[in-house]
Amino acid sequence: VRLLVFGEQAHFAGLLVDMPQGLSCVQASQTVLMDEKPSAALRHKRESSMWLALAAVASGSAQACVSAGNTGALMAISRHLLGTCAELERPAICKPVPTATGVCWMLDLGANLEASAQQLMAFAQLGARAAQRQLGRPARVALLNIGTEADKGPATIRQAAALLAESSEFAYIGFIESGDIFSGRADVVVCDGFAGNVALKASEGAARFLFSQLREVLVGSYWARCVGFLARPFLQKLHTKFNPSHLNGALLLGLQGVVVKSHGGADVEGYVAALEVALSQVKANIT
Repeated sequence: VRLLVFGEQAHFAGLLVDMPQGLSCVQASQTVLMDEKPSAALRHKRESSMWLALAAVASGSAQACVSAGNTGALMAISRHLLGTCAELERPAICKPVPTATGVCWMLDLGANLEASAQQLMAFAQLGARAAQRQLGRPARVALLNIGTEADKGPATIRQAAALLAESSEFAYIGFIESGDIFSGRADVVVCDGFAGNVALKASEGAARFLFSQLREVLVGSYWARCVGFLARPFLQKLHTKFNPSHLNGALLLGLQGVVVKSHGGADVEGYVAALEVALSQVKANIT
């Protein structure tokens, strides 16, 4: 694996002294700011690290791009330079999340804050095809909603449900509530970017809270420390499976190229996880 790191020269000072093998630095004279409007980045930041990294994917000199930067700008520049798959209006941010039976692919997780019924249908098709590559069978697809009854939710969600129910590409199993995402009932959960992002970050916050509470309890007394020592293998396995850092890295699914969005606040472990997502998707020929 060869890594190309794009950025301003000042950021490379430490790397250039003793360059690791397989890593190259590419100078960029601009940076896309985290609060910058996507339209402004698209017009005025063509010498930015984000633009140059995506241009490398478009030209074939790189096989994937990983960025922890401005999500809206990453989506806009990706669409401009790479384009979307045939007949797809907008890509979606998608990532597998752990469940009781394996993983569940969730999309959209923030690229499209609002989505029409037709766009939700397209997201379902994207997610189902991605999941099927891993499962080897038609995916079970559910729509995220505030209840499982047919009359629940906004009109857009109900209209999307009618479209999904008619599809022969996947097995539509109906509405799913956020509390059931991790049950393993569905292989793919479809939602707009607003609801998906809220659900994802709430679950990540809940996981961090749970682990912090466990740490406090297991160091509270001598007997608690003994229990913690005995339970360490189980707790380490649980931590590996549900630690948000280990789950970092979401795919911008539907582009004609592999682009992975890392959490802006990811630590080193989290960014490595995002790089591994990119590598796995290149190997799987997900595009």
